Amino acid sequence: MQDKMAHVQIFKTQRQVQPQYETTMKSPPQKDPLHGVTLENILTKLVAHYDWQQLGERINIRCFTQDPSIQSSLKFLRKTPWAREKVEQLYIDLVNDRAS
Repeated sequence: MQDKMAHVQIFKTQRQVQPQYETTMKSPPQKDPLHGVTLENILTKLVAHYDWQQLGERINIRCFTQDPSIQSSLKFLRKTPWAREKVEQLYIDLVNDRAS
C-alpha cells in the first residue's frame, strides 16, 4: 500500500512539473530568411531583381557573366561553398532591404 502511495505522489509531482517544462521548451520562431527557401528560388529571385549582368557585377562568378543560366549556376553553387555563401548573403540583404 505504501508503494502505491509513493507511486501516486511521484506521478502528481511529475504532472505538476511537466507544464513548466513545456513552456520553457517553446521559443519564439527564428527569423531566418533562408529557412525553407531553396537555392533555386534564391537564384531565381536574385535574377528577377538584378538580372544576370548586375548579378555578375555584384558577385564576379563566371556562371553569372558568361552564358548564364539557372541550371549551370545551380550546379556550380552546389559544389562551391564560398560562392553559395555570397549568393545567400546577397539574398539576405535583398530581403532585409525589402522589409525596411
